[in-house]
Amino acid sequence: MIHTDRGSEQFQPAISFANIEKNFGSLKVLKGITGTINRGEVVAIIGSSGCGKSTLLRCLNRLETINAGSLVVNGIDLSAPNFHHQQLRQLRSQVGMVFQQFNLFPHLSVLENLTIAPRKVLGKKPKECNELAGIYLDKVGLFDKASAYPEQLSGGQKQRVAIARSLCMNPQIMLFDEPTSALDPELVGEVLQVMQQLASEGMTMVVVTHEMQFAREVANRVIFLDQGVVAEQGAAYEVLSHPESDRLRVFLSRISAGALNN
Repeated sequence: MIHTDRGSEQFQPAISFANIEKNFGSLKVLKGITGTINRGEVVAIIGSSGCGKSTLLRCLNRLETINAGSLVVNGIDLSAPNFHHQQLRQLRSQVGMVFQQFNLFPHLSVLENLTIAPRKVLGKKPKECNELAGIYLDKVGLFDKASAYPEQLSGGQKQRVAIARSLCMNPQIMLFDEPTSALDPELVGEVLQVMQQLASEGMTMVVVTHEMQFAREVANRVIFLDQGVVAEQGAAYEVLSHPESDRLRVFLSRISAGALNN
């Protein structure tokens, strides 16, 4: 297992949100979303561009702050009016995030990219950081790339390094924001394989994705967002195989048509 739940936390949802709203000026992006994500669960968030799925994900580690509602992640109340920097530091040490564009430091080697946060945020010794980096690079199949620089890697390799970097913080929750959207089609599989392995080991994961086959096979549940609201949700296979709403049927048909045209 990658992480161990601590004390009473194991009996609480990993993430719970109620009636959360997020506005950018006059634009309402999230319009009262409610839900829970349990520990060890893999939840895929799907929907058309602009529906609010990436905004919701960014709210879960406070890259964006909500305008209304309540949001608790790993026992930390992100919506508390007295939320302070120490809690944010705690949150970021417990919740890993993998972005579309990798966000690796180009001037640092792969090893340095993996060890900088454990050293500076967690205060770990360099030797321990190097050992952790080796373990997780091996896990994503890139142990031999420790001394390489990001510009020497393929897109798929960069994303696997980004996943390993997050794992070095020993997170209890992993957030993925369209982790394969910037990759050439032939490189998608290597990243999804690593994510599937994490899911099989019990990592709590929230994945914004357009990879419907991955969502069907790996996710426990799917949340379909449409225009800032939850339009449909449920067990992944059932929702994706037998959608109830016309809006989801149209969305899935467009995704399928796009896949056939690529």
